[in-house]
Amino acid sequence: MAIIQIRGLRKSYRVYQKQEGVLASVRGLFHREFRDVEAVRGIDLEVEQGEFVAFLGPNGAGKTTTLKLLSGVISPTSGEAEVMGFVPWKRANEYRRRFALVMGQKNQLWWDLPAAESFRLHQQIYRLKPHRYDATLGELTELLDVRELLNQPVRELSLGERMKMELIAALLHEPEVLFLDEPTIGLDVVAQHNIQQFLKRYQEERRITILLTSHYMKDIAALCRRVVIIARGRLMYDGSLAGIVDRFSGHKVLTLQFANDQPLPDLSRFGEPLDAEPPKARVKVERERISDVLSNVLRDYTVADVSVEDPPLEQVIADMFATAGDSQELASASV
Repeated sequence: MAIIQIRGLRKSYRVYQKQEGVLASVRGLFHREFRDVEAVRGIDLEVEQGEFVAFLGPNGAGKTTTLKLLSGVISPTSGEAEVMGFVPWKRANEYRRRFALVMGQKNQLWWDLPAAESFRLHQQIYRLKPHRYDATLGELTELLDVRELLNQPVRELSLGERMKMELIAALLHEPEVLFLDEPTIGLDVVAQHNIQQFLKRYQEERRITILLTSHYMKDIAALCRRVVIIARGRLMYDGSLAGIVDRFSGHKVLTLQFANDQPLPDLSRFGEPLDAEPPKARVKVERERISDVLSNVLRDYTVADVSVEDPPLEQVIADMFATAGDSQELASASV
C-alpha cells in the first residue's frame, strides 16, 4: 500500500501586480490588480513505503510547494493527499510526530546556542523518553561524526556541519517519512559526499520513506532509483534515472578517432558535428541512425577507436525543462 498518495493536487497564489511609476503606485492604493499563479497543477503521485524518491524540476516548478503541502505547512487550492493515512494540512499531532521536513535554506536550530540545546528542546517537543533520546542521539552523532561539535554554537559551525546537525534534529524522533528540500545546497564536494553516504546508509537500515529535491545530479544518482520530474507544476516523468535518457533524448554522441595519416572527413555527413581536434572528432547522431552511421564510417575510413555514448543526463533534463517551457503539452511516463 502506498504511504504517500496524491490525487489532483493543486496550489495557486493570488499575486499583487505592482505597476511602475509614481502615479501607478498611488492608483494602486485604491485599485489593485492581481493575477493567479499556479504553483502546482494537478499532480497525481503514489510513493510506496521504504522508497527513496527524487523530485526534480527547474526553479519555480512546484517542488518545494509540493513538499510544503505534504508536510502541512500550507493548504492546497484543490485536490487530495494522504501521508500514512493522514491529511497533512489538518495538522494532526500524531502525524506531525511521524514525519520530518529539512529545508537546506531554512534553519531549525537556535543560531546562538549549541546544537545540543536545540536537540534537548526537540526531546521535550516530541516527548522522547530519555533512554531512547540518548540512544538515537548517540547513533546519529556517531554516523555523522559530529559528537565533538554538539556543544559548539551553531553560528560557529561550517555549512556542512550545520546541515549534519539539521539532519540529526529532524531524525531524533525517528520519523517514518522524511522530506528533504535541497539538503546539500551550497556544500562543497566532500560535505555533499558525506551527507549522501549518511542518507543512503540510514535509509537502507531504517527503510524510511524519503522524498528528496535537489539540483545536484550526483545526489540523485547516488541515492535514488526512482525519479519524478515536474515542470510548471505538472508531472512530466515518473520512472528510473536511466529511463530519462532513453525516453527524452533522441540522439547519441559518437566519438571517432581516425588513423593519424588521414584528414578528418566531412562530419556533417554523419550528424551534427560537436567538436573536432584531429585525429579525434565527436558527432551528435540520431538514435535510429547510429547503426548505419557506424557501418559507413568503418567501411570508408580507417578508425583507431570508436565509442557511442548517451548525452549527459544534465543536458537531457535541461532540454526537457526547456521543452516544457515552450509547450503546454507535457508528457508523462512510467518506466
